[in-house]
Amino acid sequence: MHINFPVTVSVFGTPMLLHGIMETLGIFIAFRYYLWLKRKQGDTIDKHSRLVALTAAILGAVAGSHLLGALEDVPRWIAYPGFWKYLYGNKTLVGGLVGGLILVELAKKWSGEKRPTGDLYTFPLLLGMISGRIGCFSTGVYEETYGVPTSLPWAMNLGDGIPRHPVALYEILFLLLLRAILSFVNRRYKLVPGALYKLFLMSYLLFRFMLDFIKPGWRYCLGLGSIQLTCLAGLIYYYRYILNPKLLLKTDAS
Repeated sequence: MHINFPVTVSVFGTPMLLHGIMETLGIFIAFRYYLWLKRKQGDTIDKHSRLVALTAAILGAVAGSHLLGALEDVPRWIAYPGFWKYLYGNKTLVGGLVGGLILVELAKKWSGEKRPTGDLYTFPLLLGMISGRIGCFSTGVYEETYGVPTSLPWAMNLGDGIPRHPVALYEILFLLLLRAILSFVNRRYKLVPGALYKLFLMSYLLFRFMLDFIKPGWRYCLGLGSIQLTCLAGLIYYYRYILNPKLLLKTDAS
């Protein structure tokens, strides 16, 4: 099957990149899904605390995604004629997730909120991420979400005539599998509040750390890029749950 990258679709007679459409759709359906879950399951967090957490998550995600996106290639950022333009023009999902986590934790300390707030976002985030990655795949090599060359049988020509790892497709498959596993775990086990989101984020950070070994890019040290170093920092932050997963399960005492 031959695909012309980047993929465009006609919207009212105007050609538009599928990438932007899928990213916008992902944000929309994720938020609608979040509201639906909130109505269906209820919310253990009061409205004020939820609003603070949601606002912090959005602001942290925006700032983190653009900052880490720019840090993926520092020499190019330094050489680029517009500092803020380069910052605005680059973004990455890992930066959004980690930036959101940092600002939410800071906001909770500021407001005195001690209850975990992330569980309700887990499945909506997964849905939005899948939609966004479909958009990333549709850009081929015209956005830096493609893999290094490979001779594997499923290698794809993503627009430059070179067989490459279709890493966006790898990520879509991983997110679908993660969604199924987390759904099973959530039904099968009694998790402490916040455990579902921790499992999601730890799993994704580990996956992205491994995936970026087959993606081209500028490296800081030990062959690791900014996204991989950020993933490592996030995994270290959650080290207690990695070393002792039972902390994520409810006990009779809790």
